[in-house]
Amino acid sequence: MAESTKKNGHIVMVPFMAHGHVIPFLALARLIQQRTNFTITIANTPLNIQYLRSSTSNTNDNHIHLAELPFNSTQHGLPPNIENTEKLPLSHISKLFHSSLSLQAPLHSLISQITKQEGQPPLCTISDLFLGWVNNVAKSCGTRNITFTTCGAYGTLAYISIWANLPHRKTDSDEFYVPGFPQNYRFHITQLHRYLRLADGNDEWSKFFPPQIAYSMESDGWICNTVEEIEPLGLQLLRKYTELPVWSVGPLLPPVELQGSKHRVGKELGIATQACIEWLDLKDESSVLYVCFGSQNTISELQMMALAEGLEESGKSFIWVIRPPFGFDMNGEFREEWLPRGFEERMRDSKRGLLVHKWGPQLEILSHRSTGVFLSHCGWNSVLESLGNGVPLIGWPLAAEQAYNVKMLMEELGVGVELTRTVESVICGEDVKKVIEVAMDHEGKGKEMKEKVKEIAVHMREATTEKGEMKGSSVRAMDDFVRTILSSKDP
Repeated sequence: MAESTKKNGHIVMVPFMAHGHVIPFLALARLIQQRTNFTITIANTPLNIQYLRSSTSNTNDNHIHLAELPFNSTQHGLPPNIENTEKLPLSHISKLFHSSLSLQAPLHSLISQITKQEGQPPLCTISDLFLGWVNNVAKSCGTRNITFTTCGAYGTLAYISIWANLPHRKTDSDEFYVPGFPQNYRFHITQLHRYLRLADGNDEWSKFFPPQIAYSMESDGWICNTVEEIEPLGLQLLRKYTELPVWSVGPLLPPVELQGSKHRVGKELGIATQACIEWLDLKDESSVLYVCFGSQNTISELQMMALAEGLEESGKSFIWVIRPPFGFDMNGEFREEWLPRGFEERMRDSKRGLLVHKWGPQLEILSHRSTGVFLSHCGWNSVLESLGNGVPLIGWPLAAEQAYNVKMLMEELGVGVELTRTVESVICGEDVKKVIEVAMDHEGKGKEMKEKVKEIAVHMREATTEKGEMKGSSVRAMDDFVRTILSSKDP
């Protein structure tokens, strides 16, 4: 947007309390700020704000303010000083969702204070899809709310429609139709996390998600962290389902200072970035398999053993970011017994496998010429990082909307294959070996996936490009969003 058209205004942003949500919100705040003179306030619980403050302490974010909303985790049955999904057992995650409702009054006070100071309410609030209640707070304060989904359009639609309709409960078949998708599309019961599979409308998850999604459907528009050219079907279906404008402004990737730093997910790197790059430099182009299941997920003991066996039998070079298996402290010490006897030593001595404990420099690994395929849980941030670097995926979805992302990568984009689903599945080393061979083959399916993903990487770069009057689709979408919130009350 030209400098002459920049105007003053204020936007209040409220992410869900998880690093995988907070980081895209920060990226979105910066993107909006770059194209406007708007003041942006990111509001969240004290520890999440401290995390953001420490992550951005060396940057010049003068117009991005951070506001702490009072919160006491122990009042909601959560451990002391736990305010996001990091280090939180899966059994407590639903409590964290419900605890977000306690932020309504503090947020109302914050917006009222801004309104009083500036003589007018903020231009809008931007709330996380999971925090639909922000929509009600915004309306009561005389402003509008925009919903931001940090996921892709296809995965978002599948997730919200399944929660809103529980279609798997209305059939005896393992396959079912999801409202909002074409009639010939079918989803499978194994693509649902067990909490969603068992949801009946009366459990703690059902008491939270459907109402929050319904509130988000009443907002004045949605922002989606995706690219028009890579998700034409998903965006078309999401727009039709919500009956709202949906601005695709992605890819929103972590700000530069969060890339490869300990602040990326609040964990210390298990290897120096330079050491990782030097190891990759020794390998042939597209010859390395990168394995990582994100910051929130891990696999079972038996699955971990099978994965190790399959990696060794495949004969391929690999980097595996590894943490203790499901049921153990993910941030605790790793035990040798979770891997085949002598596995780590054999991989290290042969220089064929690099095991990185805790966390690795993901973006640096994915952007290296030697990285050929990413074996991933397919969380959306990881998907965008992989696609943007032209790296095909092997999907192993574990939670949230990840299984729907894999379905889209396979059926719509043709850049992925699936190894298995969830932490409950049974696999063997031979299963792992076969899928690796397919994905990393320089002919056939592997070659086809590589060619397609390289085209997608080009589309993603072009979407955020601006040269004179020529603007990419994501740039145009951001400009349209800004025009909308500066115009009349109804987008």
